[in-house]
Amino acid sequence: ADHAAFRDSGLAHLLAVAGLHIGIVMGFTMAATRLALACSERASLFWPAKRIAAVAALTAGGGYMVVTGMHVPIIRSFTMACLFTLAVLVGRRPVSVRGLAVAAVVLMTISPQEVPGVSFQMSFSAVLALISGYEALRPWLRRLHGKSLARRFIAHVVALALTSALAGTASAPYGAYHFGHVQLYFVLANMIAVPLTAMWVMPAGLIALPLMPIGLDWLVLRPMGWGAEAIVWVARTTASLPVATLDVPHIPAWGLAVLSLGIAWLGIWRTPIRLAGLIGIALGIASPAWEHQPDMLVSADARLIAVRTDGGLFFEQAQGGSKFTRDAWVQYWAAGPPQPMPRAGTAADNAITCTATGCVLRPHIDGAAALLVRGGARPEGGCREISIIVSTEPARGLCPKPWPKLVDRFTVWRSGSAAIWLTHNGAFILTDRQARGVRPWVPPPPEPRRRTAPELTLAPVNDRASYHSSRINNGGSARPTAPVP
Repeated sequence: ADHAAFRDSGLAHLLAVAGLHIGIVMGFTMAATRLALACSERASLFWPAKRIAAVAALTAGGGYMVVTGMHVPIIRSFTMACLFTLAVLVGRRPVSVRGLAVAAVVLMTISPQEVPGVSFQMSFSAVLALISGYEALRPWLRRLHGKSLARRFIAHVVALALTSALAGTASAPYGAYHFGHVQLYFVLANMIAVPLTAMWVMPAGLIALPLMPIGLDWLVLRPMGWGAEAIVWVARTTASLPVATLDVPHIPAWGLAVLSLGIAWLGIWRTPIRLAGLIGIALGIASPAWEHQPDMLVSADARLIAVRTDGGLFFEQAQGGSKFTRDAWVQYWAAGPPQPMPRAGTAADNAITCTATGCVLRPHIDGAAALLVRGGARPEGGCREISIIVSTEPARGLCPKPWPKLVDRFTVWRSGSAAIWLTHNGAFILTDRQARGVRPWVPPPPEPRRRTAPELTLAPVNDRASYHSSRINNGGSARPTAPVP
């Protein structure tokens, strides 16, 4: 329940060991080191305090990466931190679009498989939005600063809201693409939870580390627990608000590419031409309107069949059907809670009519009809006006010729999962093998095993004769001849 609350409130990134955590660790270490060096007049005047603090922060970040298990997201974040620290050591501006581009090139060279991943996309889009957004709004933000306590407080609140809005808005399309929903109150939740994490929970954990060998870590861990409880309360409260999450239709791959190009264009350029990136962002967000989603889906093992109608999403699930696949389909269609396929003698939404042997599926009034066969039984109503047969079991030869199209246990075994469109021109099938195409890295379709008689090599005639004679000599009560020593 708490994990769902963090997800629905937009605070799931606080649970991921990635950029935010290592940034807090390195930032706290760098600030503490510079403060310690500033206490010495000699160190402040003659030592390169900033560079020493940068090296200390990099060491702390490396240790944190090792302690947390060296997962891919933390390695990626540490690589970016190394590049930023290198910029500090050589006297260059660490936070810039150019530095972000160098980090992206390095990561894509080392791990190109991470580019389609949600972690890579969300982190780089968020950092690009923060760098470009603060650079564009810097003149306006300077007006908020002042010497009075009230103006400082207002500037701090505005900075928190702006950081959450920029990072959350830039990464929201990628979250919608991978997870199928967006959080509407993420700015409010992050304005409270991120400062608690950065200024209370994480520093307390770092201070507790050197106190553990002497048994005094409880002095810090107990207040750390209070901060963690406060963050959990923020997540639960935000997730309980009305319409905390909004399910969105699936964004096609080309739409995500156009949207990414628009975000990059808006973030890289500094002249008014950057506003042209808004066109790409708008096209990417509206791209689901141009995608014709399938009416039916069949899993790779044919144990899960789904059909979408105007009345909702209906499933036929055999024993062993994947719940993960079912949840992914619900997310893809942005549908409500799934419903089981109606039983015999019932109907659903005038689009599904079921008997004891199967169901006739017609999601669209003017579209083709599909027949869902249960248990491999021959359909009671025949196969008239049926464009395609789907089944969780082998279902060949159930209808007279001309046979309708078929997706059953054998077809998915050869071609993988299938998407089906039921239009007025008939049923159209797109299998996983068709989508991947014929490429060197795509394995060939499996071939059925041919049952042949085993080839047995007969022993020579002399060996067979001696074998039978030995059985005759040793038969009955005759004692077998002792072996020669």
